[in-house]
Amino acid sequence: MHITAKADYAVRTLLELAASHGAPGKAEALASAQNIPHKFLESVLSDLRRADLVRSRRGPDGGYWLARPSAEISIADVVRAVEGPLASVRGQRPEDVDYPGPAQPLRLVWLAVRANMRAVLEEVTLADIVDEHLPSVIMDLTADPAAWARR
Repeated sequence: MHITAKADYAVRTLLELAASHGAPGKAEALASAQNIPHKFLESVLSDLRRADLVRSRRGPDGGYWLARPSAEISIADVVRAVEGPLASVRGQRPEDVDYPGPAQPLRLVWLAVRANMRAVLEEVTLADIVDEHLPSVIMDLTADPAAWARR
């Protein structure tokens, strides 16, 4: 899986908002706190607002805040908001691809990849990360030395 800058910035921005416990965050402060280019962050926040993950208000008392509790926002929700489906094959959902001949079982491989991404990204919420209490699936996977090996 390739994690784009946009997805990374979106998650980090929402983590900043989750850590603020409801206090509105200004775009400039969020960008500065996470070393995100301000103009890029504006685009990310727009996507997050359209996905109903953040709310915003203009003015001196305005800013951005989470649209729902951080325990109800998974990392998968955030990635989908800014990038679309978690897994796609040439722009199609894995269940929609069709291959001829010996490549036919490849569709099952792509479905399994998506299922594994969901098993991780849908289980981790913003609250889990902010509270430093990651689900056991994360701890089990990262305890394996192979997870840290570069290939």
